[in-house]
Amino acid sequence: MAIRPRNEAVIPKGFPRGGGSGHWLLAFWVVGLLALVSGCASVVRNPVPESVHNRVTVLGRDDFRHWGDCAQCTVFQGIRSVEEIERRYGGIMDQEHNYLVISGGGANGAYGAGALKAWSELESRPEFTIVTGVSTGALTAPFAFLGSDYDATLQDVYTTLDTTQLIDTRSAFSLFGADSVVDTTPLSRLIGKVVDEDMIERIAAEHRRGRVLAVATTNMDAGRPVVWNLTRIAASGHPDSAKLIRQVMLASASIPGAFPPVYIEVETPDGLKYDEMHGDGGVSSQMFFYPAGLNWEYVKRTLRIEGEPTLYVIRNAYIHAQYETIAPRLVPIVSRTISSLIRTQGIGDFFRIASLAERDGLDMKITWIPDGAQEAIGIAATEAFDPEYMRALFQFGYRRTLQGDTWQDFSDMLNAVHMRRQSDGRAFSPEELQYIQQ
Repeated sequence: MAIRPRNEAVIPKGFPRGGGSGHWLLAFWVVGLLALVSGCASVVRNPVPESVHNRVTVLGRDDFRHWGDCAQCTVFQGIRSVEEIERRYGGIMDQEHNYLVISGGGANGAYGAGALKAWSELESRPEFTIVTGVSTGALTAPFAFLGSDYDATLQDVYTTLDTTQLIDTRSAFSLFGADSVVDTTPLSRLIGKVVDEDMIERIAAEHRRGRVLAVATTNMDAGRPVVWNLTRIAASGHPDSAKLIRQVMLASASIPGAFPPVYIEVETPDGLKYDEMHGDGGVSSQMFFYPAGLNWEYVKRTLRIEGEPTLYVIRNAYIHAQYETIAPRLVPIVSRTISSLIRTQGIGDFFRIASLAERDGLDMKITWIPDGAQEAIGIAATEAFDPEYMRALFQFGYRRTLQGDTWQDFSDMLNAVHMRRQSDGRAFSPEELQYIQQ
């Protein structure tokens, strides 16, 4: 079987095909159509007025989330006394810390899922003090956060489901006035099934120990990332906390234009109710940990962290582009443009997180889908969520981890980039290498 190039479109059956990359093609396939029918919108909204959008609350609380681009905002914000610190975070004080960051990547999330399962079997997978996720990483994050007890469920999610079990394709007529190309009701049902009350309670219990599970969405009205503290929401005791967690997870994986956005109810200080439109966290960034403005030295000192914390980053994607002749049509050109932006955005996120880790004394270990993976997998994806392809990629990540090849230092990624650039005749100059190594 011919192996699908890394950047060939993977789209649901019945959709037009063309050059491009990844699930972003879906969002842009309908740009022209949506532009034509934009005047026929039938989705009724009650959007938040700009004048109060910074003051609305969710479920009556203002501490469930923060802006992801805020320089000082973190999951540790709002701590005012030693007593409160010990009450909130006593379970993670005076011990070693390990953190996990999981990126977006659509069906390629199977790679990270396979790596996590093998890591458990090696009995070397640590408990993570903080886990963050974006897009497909937001779907993986709760399972990774709760540990190996959920490995079997995680494997089922990434190896047994196909496109028809996750999305419903809308008819051509229903697109008029719709807010997306497909209907994600099946995916919503799946999240409701696996993120059950037992899982919510277990997440809440970890909040009481001081651990943090956070995922990111994009507030489409504000055009800004939002970081949601799922552990705090789970432990709130609010009757709608489980519903909100499922909404946030669905929103983080909802590709704008292709998947419908998620409308989350909010309330102003004077009791007026509105809705916010939330979509894929990958619109804002492919991965996140903490902002540059955070005084991490203060956090380490306050929590009395022992030793040097270790930050693990799973990038469910490739870091290198592959040459492909693009057809001179709108969809292939736009798709290729967006896929390039997303790929380079992921590399930029790597560098940003690495620079913070270096500055603040964190040991950083990273993994990504390496060159040659497609050849090793030996199977082409035929739809957006092809179970055969995902099983093969899951097994690739699984075997790679058992062989001890998964976790690399940041310098290894730089070397991989350098070697690829060298083979392409555009290696880093000695001055660039010296600057990067510094």
